[in-house]
Amino acid sequence: MRAVTAVDGVLTTEQRPRPEAGPGEVLVRVHAAGLNGADILQRRGLYPPPPGTPNPEVLGMEFAGEVVAAGPGVSRFAPGERVMAIVPTGAQAEYVVVDERVLMAVPEAVDLVSAGGLPEVFTTAHDAICTQAGLQAGERLLVHGAAGGVGSAAVQIGHALGAEVSATVRNPDQRELVAGLGASVLDPAEFVAAGPYDVILELVGAPNMPGNLEALATGGRITVIGIGAGARAELNLGVLMAKRARIHGSTLRARPLEQKAQAARALERDVLPLFQRGAVHVPVAETYPLAQAAEAYARFEAGGKFGKIILTCAA
Repeated sequence: MRAVTAVDGVLTTEQRPRPEAGPGEVLVRVHAAGLNGADILQRRGLYPPPPGTPNPEVLGMEFAGEVVAAGPGVSRFAPGERVMAIVPTGAQAEYVVVDERVLMAVPEAVDLVSAGGLPEVFTTAHDAICTQAGLQAGERLLVHGAAGGVGSAAVQIGHALGAEVSATVRNPDQRELVAGLGASVLDPAEFVAAGPYDVILELVGAPNMPGNLEALATGGRITVIGIGAGARAELNLGVLMAKRARIHGSTLRARPLEQKAQAARALERDVLPLFQRGAVHVPVAETYPLAQAAEAYARFEAGGKFGKIILTCAA
């Protein structure tokens, strides 16, 4: 099979042995695989997959495709079914093996190319703002860095759940697009004055944290899942105490399989029905065939995009 690999930072598309499904596992023919910031970091050697991950040189954390074969003990999925999932790595290949507990059925209303960019960003966003921060209908949600994949997913989920959503977007050219997802869009310099917020999703990093705490409502929650602009900030803990507030950090990739399965079940319950009725969608910026993975990565790193970059595998 063809697979996108990175060794010492060099990106190639090469032939690899096709994996086989073991007990409790499913072999999937990949139709599409989304690119994410974690893939860029992994290629640079800055974000390796968890220890013990098979074929750690093969890139890719999310995919959609069709079941080819089911290993012993598999009960939820059968050959021919459309599925998608998050994996530690290995999704950017023509075939991938995955534990059936993290697999999800692709909603009928979603095509497989769009589904290839769905699992990572929507699972991460839902876990952060709903499972971790407990966002409720009627609350005020602020999403920093809302033009990115996770940010745009969080805006849509919050809006669909009945929250009042605000979003910071640095690039003026992308603000109207984010507004179309259901948010009141702010310049990053304006967010404190537009508060207070019950939940803040931090996807940018340390520079926002003092303002986040100032703009937080009493009993508010801040979830930090992105630190690209910096990891260290000075905070007034007296304000944190006075507001009875919480700051929570989270990552998804290194969690035990059972916790990832729980996140998948939560997405199936709360978010996939929103796709089926057209309340949310996966914005797709561009698609590239697997053979043009280097061009796809270069486009991702160039910035300025809105929506997912997807690698596709010809049938």
